[in-house]
Amino acid sequence: MGSRNMASAASRHDMIMRRIDTGRIALNVREAGDGPLMLFFHGITANSGTLAPLAVRFADRFTAIAVDQRGHGLSDKPDDGYGAADFAEDIAALIRALDRGPAILVGHSLGSRNSVTVAAKYPGLVRSVVAIDFTPFIEAEVFDALESRVNAGDRLFKDLPAVEAYLAGRYPNIPAGAIRIRAETGYHEVDGGLRPLASASAMAQIATGLRADLTQAYREVTRPVLLMRGAESRLVSAEALAETSRLRPDLPVVVVPGADHYVNEVSPDITYRAITNFIEA
Repeated sequence: MGSRNMASAASRHDMIMRRIDTGRIALNVREAGDGPLMLFFHGITANSGTLAPLAVRFADRFTAIAVDQRGHGLSDKPDDGYGAADFAEDIAALIRALDRGPAILVGHSLGSRNSVTVAAKYPGLVRSVVAIDFTPFIEAEVFDALESRVNAGDRLFKDLPAVEAYLAGRYPNIPAGAIRIRAETGYHEVDGGLRPLASASAMAQIATGLRADLTQAYREVTRPVLLMRGAESRLVSAEALAETSRLRPDLPVVVVPGADHYVNEVSPDITYRAITNFIEA
């Protein structure tokens, strides 16, 4: 299917926004389509808006739901509980609450870690996982740099153009349209301007928690997992991906040329095709 046809198919679906009380936490979601369940989980500091353009392209065949994870977007923001196990329990509770059977999970970065973690712990709730640009064996200095960037984003902005200018500098490879989505969905009005919707305290706890060893989850996961990496990623090095493939040589790998860490925003068509090929296989 050509990109023009995919775009027109996507345009027939409007994502509705709603909150789902899972019995454990209330999560804000963007939802479209009908059919088997396909859930999308964003990276640290982001929200469901960043994955909505990808999710809606699957709404012809799936109930496609992009989720604001705890601490982010319009979902609940408890004071603590931001480890991998906490997010995994949230996802498990959401799948049970939706009551549509096991789900395909598509996760970027933080969402990738959380998706693999829940698939390892609750294989009966998960059909398969697309793990975008987050693996075990990420180097300590990479997490140091990530933590600095995350903490620097918690600030007051004068207006939306100021937010867009900041984000364009922080994410130089993300197209302007995707930057606009991040600006329009990730900030809220406060006295004096705009601040991130993501909780600063939560982001600090998540950034620390991302350092936890992920090898056990990858060793134990039995559901199909597709590993995706941006060839220019500064988060997942070629060495980290190679080490992950040595740990699990059975997992298919797609490396997206020209893309950095933000694979689904920088290369949406390639991401869509890779996921489609994986789930059809």
